[in-house]
Amino acid sequence: MKKLVLETTAPFQGLPELVAYDEGLFAKESLEIEWADREAGVEKKVDVNITTPKGVNPFTSHGKLLEQGKADMYNACEWGNYCRVQDTGRSSRQLGRRAIVAYSAIVVPPDSPVYTPQQLANKTIGVPFYFGTHYIALHMLEGFLPRDMIKLCRAPNGSRYRLDAMMKGEIDATTLTEPHVTLAEKKGCRVICSSLFHGTEVASDRVDAETYAAFNRAVREAVRRINANKKAYMHYFIDYYAKKDPEVAALKVEDLRESRLVVCDPAPIPADEMQRTYDWLKSWGMLEETASPLQLINAQVQQRAHQAAE
Repeated sequence: MKKLVLETTAPFQGLPELVAYDEGLFAKESLEIEWADREAGVEKKVDVNITTPKGVNPFTSHGKLLEQGKADMYNACEWGNYCRVQDTGRSSRQLGRRAIVAYSAIVVPPDSPVYTPQQLANKTIGVPFYFGTHYIALHMLEGFLPRDMIKLCRAPNGSRYRLDAMMKGEIDATTLTEPHVTLAEKKGCRVICSSLFHGTEVASDRVDAETYAAFNRAVREAVRRINANKKAYMHYFIDYYAKKDPEVAALKVEDLRESRLVVCDPAPIPADEMQRTYDWLKSWGMLEETASPLQLINAQVQQRAHQAAE
């Protein structure tokens, strides 16, 4: 058995990994998985005065434990991982795309005057900088608004915190993931726009191609099982939060939309998409210290591991 320490992951961003763990698929690949809590001590408050990721620590949650030498691997949104790998002190690199394609939506409270994305012009939108729900807001809104009319501010990672802040009037809108999109809808909130987005796996140099191939074989089997019967796995979105959140606990599986659960086999990052992602991040003033996106992946481990997992 090889031990692999993973940073904790929520179902919306890591359901296949959770299923692989719970159903013994990692163990079948001779991997002993240990979870390290990345959320311990993370500050959860809105700051409307912080309006860009400039100066914000990209390792407040994802990657924090890997950078401290306490974890071997984590998964997070692709855009944020490009930025984290640029700033790593542990020689971490992306090894490929994770299995889940995450769903996110921009929502407004029930009494909001906003009904379309265009009407979010100059509205305060709370996002967690360096997380997928930060970047997906930019992607969605720049199709409707000039960039200088997209007004973001720092809000906590964790959809529940942002939903509460919005309902209290601290922000005009926010981005949420499941099950909190469903919860927001039950509270009368409106979904203004929504999208799916990719994420990647980031690992330290302690994770070799053979280890990552074994990890991916387990995840691929979890993907197969989830796609064969999505309904059987929707309870994860409720169970993960139920002990600490009675409103989520009160949700039923039937309340959740299976169409918002999308999983596929983990795979290498396609070169053309990698370049477009890099260029887009550059256009927003990020990745200023990186000359090529190839610096942000371990191409050798990515190629060997994914071939071996087939």
